[in-house]
Amino acid sequence: QVQLVASGGGMVQTGGSLRLSCAASGAFSGYNMGWFRQPPGKEREFVAAIRRSGGDTYYASSVKGRFTISGDNGKNTMALQMNSLKPEDTAVYYCAATHRWMVVDVNEFYFWGQGTQVTVSS
Repeated sequence: QVQLVASGGGMVQTGGSLRLSCAASGAFSGYNMGWFRQPPGKEREFVAAIRRSGGDTYYASSVKGRFTISGDNGKNTMALQMNSLKPEDTAVYYCAATHRWMVVDVNEFYFWGQGTQVTVSS
């Protein structure tokens, strides 16, 4: 079993930055990690993912160039640096884990952390 704990959300103005963190524990070896978000009244959507082995990454087009995902295998942690934030980035952000790679569907991720709220004001 894998446990994920997300942290770092908050409120920021347009153009600002936030850094989210996710700590993993349990039988975590071999899992890739990702971030999803769920805007108010909308479905959960993929944001970014990082491969545990090698550190490859991929992003949703809406955040590419503004968000950076990173991981620390030694500490079993993952981070999402979010820059140039926009009001449309407002959402509850979730970290998740999967054995798969290059997948964006919520159903492909097996373990989920609790959400952390990010609010971007205009």
